[in-house]
Amino acid sequence: MFKTRPFYAFIFKTPRFFKKILQQAGLLFLPVMLKITYPKRVLLNIQIFRKGESQLKSTGIIVEYNPFHNGHLHHLRETRRMTGAECIIAVMSGYFMQRGEPALVSKWTRAEMAVLSGADLVVELPYAFAVQPAEKFAAGGIAILDALRCKSFCFGSESGDIEAFRQAAAVLLQNEAAFNASVKREVKKGISYPAALSNSFQKLAPGSALDLGSPNNILGFHYMLAAARQNPAMEAFTVQRKAAGHHDVAITGEIASASAIRKTILQTEDLHAARPVLPEPAFHVLSRHRNNNGHFLHWALYWPFLHYRLLSSSEEELRAIYEVEEGIEYRLKKAAASANSFPDFMEKVKTKRYTWTRLQRICTHLLTNAKKAEIKKHAAKPAYIRLLAMNETGRRYLNSVKKTVPVPIISKFSLQTAPSLAPDIRAARIYALPLPANEREHLMIREFSKPPFFADEKTDGA
Repeated sequence: MFKTRPFYAFIFKTPRFFKKILQQAGLLFLPVMLKITYPKRVLLNIQIFRKGESQLKSTGIIVEYNPFHNGHLHHLRETRRMTGAECIIAVMSGYFMQRGEPALVSKWTRAEMAVLSGADLVVELPYAFAVQPAEKFAAGGIAILDALRCKSFCFGSESGDIEAFRQAAAVLLQNEAAFNASVKREVKKGISYPAALSNSFQKLAPGSALDLGSPNNILGFHYMLAAARQNPAMEAFTVQRKAAGHHDVAITGEIASASAIRKTILQTEDLHAARPVLPEPAFHVLSRHRNNNGHFLHWALYWPFLHYRLLSSSEEELRAIYEVEEGIEYRLKKAAASANSFPDFMEKVKTKRYTWTRLQRICTHLLTNAKKAEIKKHAAKPAYIRLLAMNETGRRYLNSVKKTVPVPIISKFSLQTAPSLAPDIRAARIYALPLPANEREHLMIREFSKPPFFADEKTDGA
């Protein structure tokens, strides 16, 4: 590949004459626009490609940034150090998270935090992959990174040992049928899918150094499997998580879990209580959001809409919704009839087999009316790449690979892209429902009319 440098506004009698000059100078060229200005004269807007130069070295990360915090900053810095990447591409969930939660702030705000803190390019993980179990979440993220010509990816994990992940993935791929059969048997016993996965892996590989009982290890394991299936040439790296655990609910040092940060912000309504664990750019973006809007979103705000949906829908209608299976629709209806709040509803529905996370995803799909057939279609493979934010490095990288990317790259909504974006458009409208009318209108304008956020100067965050 070749690195590009812009070279503009040369007027010659014919393009052939200009090509001859370039050939004599030992340069290659690529015309990207021809504009007739007057007879027999052509204005060329071209890019020069010097022999021997290569495109920026890139690596990918798959993230949620709900919100961006010091642990994410550590991951970005270590990713750049370990991989030698010149461009870090983040594939980020949109308005709803993998665990079935609404984002604290919009995808645009979170993408801005990421780029101002050191990521170079942020693209969206579509709804059909974002609100999914780990396997499909990972498959969607890796597919987008592969489409963007990333040669490597890096994930955070409790383990921090990439060789343990490689060995675990190799064992499973060699014994996939036996592993899947074991998982099904474990689930039939009434335990949750994550527990069934961990138990089955321990039976398959007793004494393995990889603990699949930890949430980030599980995700990392599925990233490895997805890469092995889609593009085995992608190199994998992992960064060990520092200090706070995934489910820790208190802020006790400079690094805290996203769960603890959300809890602190929502309970205290004071961003300064979370300031020690937020990078300065992220804190300032969140502060601006709070000053301009004043709203951080959470499940309780969506309970009236979910409650209405459950009370007004028949069991048959609920069965059409993605992830509603095995008769859970009856339990959902029964709980909704007596529940007074979202936590009350969840406690009534939750069982050993149906984890809080799985139930939250079901509730999200109910809110967005995500039906089985639709999600199955859109989750087959990514149909587009939607840009959310970038800096100059990200823009340079994108310009160097965009002609080889196999799916459309979308910067703004259009009628042509509407069918592919249908689940995401619905998710955006539903996400905005609890907001005051003026904020809702502003978010929809941002969703449909505005270009991606562009950071003029790259920060030294990573």
